[in-house]
Amino acid sequence: MPDISVTATIDESIGGYLATPPGAGPWPGVVVLPEAFGLTDDIRGIADRFAAEGYLAFAPALYSLRCVRRAFSEVTSGRRGPVGARIDASRSWLAARADCSGRVGVIGFCLGGGFALLAAPRDVFDAAAVNYGAVPENAAEVLRGSCPVVASYGGKDRALRGHARRLDEALESLEVPHDVREYPSAGHSFLNHLKLPGPALSVVERLGLGYEPEAAEDAWERILAFFATYLRPRPAPSAPATGEEPGDDGDDQQTDQQGTQP
Repeated sequence: MPDISVTATIDESIGGYLATPPGAGPWPGVVVLPEAFGLTDDIRGIADRFAAEGYLAFAPALYSLRCVRRAFSEVTSGRRGPVGARIDASRSWLAARADCSGRVGVIGFCLGGGFALLAAPRDVFDAAAVNYGAVPENAAEVLRGSCPVVASYGGKDRALRGHARRLDEALESLEVPHDVREYPSAGHSFLNHLKLPGPALSVVERLGLGYEPEAAEDAWERILAFFATYLRPRPAPSAPATGEEPGDDGDDQQTDQQGTQP
């Protein structure tokens, strides 16, 4: 599916990629937040994967390489700025579509993971998947009122050492439904297929970054199970079957009474 443009405000539009499931909706939605590299083929592929699982997935183009520093500043400060506003606008646009059920989750990777975490307590998303996103020191304060969170980190990710534990403890203290896991064999970006020039890719590999298949597939299973729980409609409970025909109770009662007569 080609990239599209979404009108966010009167004077701004957001470019992005929309992946639509086969068949007829409505479907739950997912906003896919990219790494610092932006809207890459890898992020489009992740949106396609969600569509194949029955989610209406939109990956917005949140930042260009020129404004990545400003985006990092926004996510580390924890204050809502232009990127946060674009994320909320993307969610509103997706939820308002006729082919969306109205329940929308958010997933992010690296820089996008940090933004997904900050979006969790704003009462706009129904579930959040955070993948190697930075966790603020005052996480328990920042995440108060958060939606359910599933999060994945790499044990070899030196830049985010201790962040998985910090997030887990904060969500536990706030009694937010969560599933936080750190994979000892994985480093940063272990869910992403990085397509970088040869020299850059070799540096990334030496640093222990990049795709790690075993951890990635386990994380995907957890993410999809978590989103199925919180984004898909729950079936209405059916009336319990009694296994008796109408009138059985009365007949049984009469027989018992007759059997006790002198």
